[in-house]
Amino acid sequence: MIAGLPMYDLPGLEEHHDRLWAAVGERLRRDGVDAPLALSRGEPHTTLWTEPDLILGQTCGYPLVKHLEGRVRLIATPRYRAKGCHGPFHRSLIVVRKDDPRTSLGDFLGARGALNDEASNTGMNLFRAEIAPLAARAYGRFFDTVIHTGSHAASIDAVAEGEADIAAVDCVTFALLQRLHPLAMARLRVLAFTAQTPGLPLIAAASISSQVIEATADALSAVAVDPALRSTLDALLIEGFNRLPPAYYRAVLHFEQLAISQGYPVLQ
Repeated sequence: MIAGLPMYDLPGLEEHHDRLWAAVGERLRRDGVDAPLALSRGEPHTTLWTEPDLILGQTCGYPLVKHLEGRVRLIATPRYRAKGCHGPFHRSLIVVRKDDPRTSLGDFLGARGALNDEASNTGMNLFRAEIAPLAARAYGRFFDTVIHTGSHAASIDAVAEGEADIAAVDCVTFALLQRLHPLAMARLRVLAFTAQTPGLPLIAAASISSQVIEATADALSAVAVDPALRSTLDALLIEGFNRLPPAYYRAVLHFEQLAISQGYPVLQ
């Protein structure tokens, strides 16, 4: 079996993710589950999600319902302590440079947008839903250009460095980077918040048994209240874990259809 937590594994947080997994894995092995000793790193997260022996991974809500249905099982959804989070739900922060004089999303018609990934719920799907009614009045195109950055952190850098004017960023990534790089993040300001959807889900391969799924969920609940892991959980902004029904993630598709119905299927 393999495990990986790639979505918030930013430089400076690897040790904390390792400690979190070590505690979860130890509990699983105590229950007779052949859990790996270390997290898997180095392969694309999209490859990790579809590994047939994945015992614990983390994905985004958009690919969960668009591409992974029937291929993975939902284990739990973390609750993060970050501005924009509400229990196991999160949203995007629409960010611009601090010195940009524009004050509303509509003011950015014809601007340069930054997009982390076309399969991102927070970086694309929720952003697209916010822009859709504005783009409808602009004949379906809102931005002059959209650059593809590859990550939320790179989108933040693109806006801060003047390569783009605006981006939508996962609120947990934003909060983590504020802790890790406060001076650099001070160059940005939050223009607006998007609607909320369930946060980044923890998953396992579809082949993993219900017994192992339940054991993993129980291990996560146990580590969330372990005093020995308090500093690690604080560093990762994790407050606990919720067991959400998979149907909750259908909300992601609601915002996709909202944009499509307004003639804005592509962030552009």
